[in-house]
Amino acid sequence: MTKTNSVARSLALASFGCILASCAMGPNFVKPKPDVPTQWSATATANGTEGAAHVTAQGGQTVAWWSTFDDPTLTSLVQQSAGQNLDVRQAALRIEEAQAQMAVVAGGLWPNVSANAGWSRQRLSTNTPNGAIFGLHFPGLPPTLVNPYSQYQLGLGASWTLDLFGTERRSLEAANAQAQSALEGAHAALLAMMSNVAATYIDLRGAQLRRSILERSLATQRDLLQLTRDRRNAGLTSDLDVENATAEVGTTQAEVPLADREITIDINQLSELMARPPEALRAQLERQQPIPPVPPEVPIGLPSDLARRRPDIRRAEANLHAATAEIGVAISNYFPQLTLTAEGGFQAEGLSQLIQTASRFASLGPAIELPIFEGGRLRATVRLQRVKAKEAAVAYAQTVLAALQQVEDALAAYGADQARRTSLETAVTASRSARSLARERYQSGVASFIDVLDAERTEEQNEVSLADAQTAVSADLVQLYRALGGGWESSDSAQQGSVTSPSKVRGMAQ
Repeated sequence: MTKTNSVARSLALASFGCILASCAMGPNFVKPKPDVPTQWSATATANGTEGAAHVTAQGGQTVAWWSTFDDPTLTSLVQQSAGQNLDVRQAALRIEEAQAQMAVVAGGLWPNVSANAGWSRQRLSTNTPNGAIFGLHFPGLPPTLVNPYSQYQLGLGASWTLDLFGTERRSLEAANAQAQSALEGAHAALLAMMSNVAATYIDLRGAQLRRSILERSLATQRDLLQLTRDRRNAGLTSDLDVENATAEVGTTQAEVPLADREITIDINQLSELMARPPEALRAQLERQQPIPPVPPEVPIGLPSDLARRRPDIRRAEANLHAATAEIGVAISNYFPQLTLTAEGGFQAEGLSQLIQTASRFASLGPAIELPIFEGGRLRATVRLQRVKAKEAAVAYAQTVLAALQQVEDALAAYGADQARRTSLETAVTASRSARSLARERYQSGVASFIDVLDAERTEEQNEVSLADAQTAVSADLVQLYRALGGGWESSDSAQQGSVTSPSKVRGMAQ
């Protein structure tokens, strides 16, 4: 057989391999359909009391949900933290890591070509059959074999393992799904960070409101203490009323440091979320601002929107995709592996002879490898990957179920705290009137000082409870938006299935 025929045969074999490469072993991934109800429960979506913010099942714009609070400081903090938060940075680096791994796997689809050059000095033992040849001398002829001898080599080598049964393509599919999982993990980190910023900011404004209530109560109680002293000096009351008024001032004063501590903790927490040292945001945030109010209407969409919105569901789907592809990788190992190899170059004893025509060498040929006995390892690997895929499917269903529960719980909390806030608003109005009446009656000598203290305590407690309720309502809405999965996506990224660059992850909150 001539060299031309050998080359033609090799090319034909390679072409046949390329045709076979269109097949891939294992199951093809089928996008799971989440098992969700068509509507949210009637209990969760009840509009609650009159004046409460209504929840509707209409499709809502949840991209920049923090802007619905209409608080410029909150919006600024969320946008700044998206590019500074260390958890988001780590998640972005994990995307780059997964993309690099995907590129490593993709390299297996292509031939490997390498160049080589070398020199060696060798001596063969003359006490072996091969080495004995170097000791032979033929009469009348100069020695042609030298021992020891040098060898110079310059060449190229190439090898290509044909992906006949989809081993590399299934591996690439799994790597791409893992990169998508890393992206969704970054989306989840971004959503968690923005929710934590908003919740901490709301808690800060609530703590500042509670402190201002304490300051107002202290001013009123000190005024009442002075009034009591004046009445005692006039002989209209006893020292007991003065001591009771003094104790009331001290009790309220003792609560101020606790409010200051909560304010400091919230400011430090916000500083950490923005990757800044403690107290870095003190100057920006120490001035009291109102608690961010909730919008009059909150569109939450339908349960079926969760699979598109929530990054943890999308991540669970990507993990299921990767596990499904790994089954194909495991099955493909049952089948033959065909590798085409080629090598050529120059070899010579002397460097001056290296590039002569006679110094050429070459080899070309396919190699096939088929597993025959491996102690059940391949079968066990396939079974292992199938179990992992089933586990990923269960994890997906569990993630969807947990998402539904979180939304329902957030809706229930949002409605309940709005009803509580409404009742406390009525209570605060009544307690203020009661305190004014009690003080007037005390000054007139009709009511006892105990009546005044009781009215003062009731008013303060109701005002603090109302501040807590206002804080809780706004915080509940943050948790609702988080449960709905809003805030991480750009205007169209939720519809895309490809891996987004890490830099876009940090810019999604802008």
